[in-house]
Amino acid sequence: MTAVSAEPNPQVLEQKFGVGFGVMGGINNAQMVYLGSKLGLYRAMQGIGQFTSSEFAARLGLAERFVREWLYQQAAMGVIECRGPERFEMLPEAALVFADETFPLTMAPTLPYIPAWFETGLASSEAFATGIGRPYDGMGEQGARFMDAFFSGWNRAMLVPDALPRLSGVVEKLRAGGKVADVGCGAGTAPMAVASAFPQTDVHGYDNSVHALAVAEEAKQKARLANVTFHNPDTDPLPPEPTFDLVLTLDCLHDMSRPDLVAAAIRRAIKPDGAWFIVDFDAAPTAVENLQNPMAAMIFGASILACLQSSASTPDGLALGPTGLPEPKMRELVTNAGFTRFRRVEGLAHPVNAYYEVRP
Repeated sequence: MTAVSAEPNPQVLEQKFGVGFGVMGGINNAQMVYLGSKLGLYRAMQGIGQFTSSEFAARLGLAERFVREWLYQQAAMGVIECRGPERFEMLPEAALVFADETFPLTMAPTLPYIPAWFETGLASSEAFATGIGRPYDGMGEQGARFMDAFFSGWNRAMLVPDALPRLSGVVEKLRAGGKVADVGCGAGTAPMAVASAFPQTDVHGYDNSVHALAVAEEAKQKARLANVTFHNPDTDPLPPEPTFDLVLTLDCLHDMSRPDLVAAAIRRAIKPDGAWFIVDFDAAPTAVENLQNPMAAMIFGASILACLQSSASTPDGLALGPTGLPEPKMRELVTNAGFTRFRRVEGLAHPVNAYYEVRP
């Protein structure tokens, strides 16, 4: 064990104090962002230009003094701009992130679930003692809705118009009436987006989260889509014969306890000329290299709350987490399952994800 110096290094001590205060600041910031969402403050600021705290409070019928304090706090965070004493502005870019639920990379739909995410964190310690994580259903219905909110923007806005046309021949097959499986479909945003865009196509979503499937069925009824069906693979697995023209696994392989077995099942279920489109975290080859990612702390933290928990939720789980399938490992996974062609799909911009096309 390394001996502790009697006199701490003042520069290092200051830096560690900064880390500690950053933790407390993050807790406060998350709660303030939640309040902004709950009270409709972000939506109300969108597109109105500069305003005073008095004008803004009056518009919403809220107490000016508390609104003013919140506005200064948001300016200190960097969410909005302070333009002078008690005068503020939300830039269009900030509105895309915090207010516009149609923007593919928006955070707006996730903000109402911040309290549920905190509760998930508080219940995540048992795995440290047992080594067995919590399946996604262990986060409850709110967990399923949070995950859907986090990923649905891209799945709804970018999957069909931007991603699928980059896969040779796929769009033509779907227009003619193909068959699609989304494995690990969660609350069903992606399969419903495909079903809506290609009404002649038969779309199937597979997920073993009972809560996610319930949310998916609810959304399906609202959308009145007759060409999408949801399955729990624990009782209704992928067909053992070539069936699907397109298989999707979107931000989920690293969450699965046995993605190797899933890949083998996909190989059996895909047609000889079919395509498998994979979206997964764009990890560096080693954990240490991933520390260079500016979002590394958030990524490893999210892993402990959700990804690693799920991947280690069975005794034989591979315990991958989001950094467990860098491109070389992903290539190895699909090759071992019997696929012969693997390529990275370029031109799809995302801050953390990589995109792959796999063919039998």
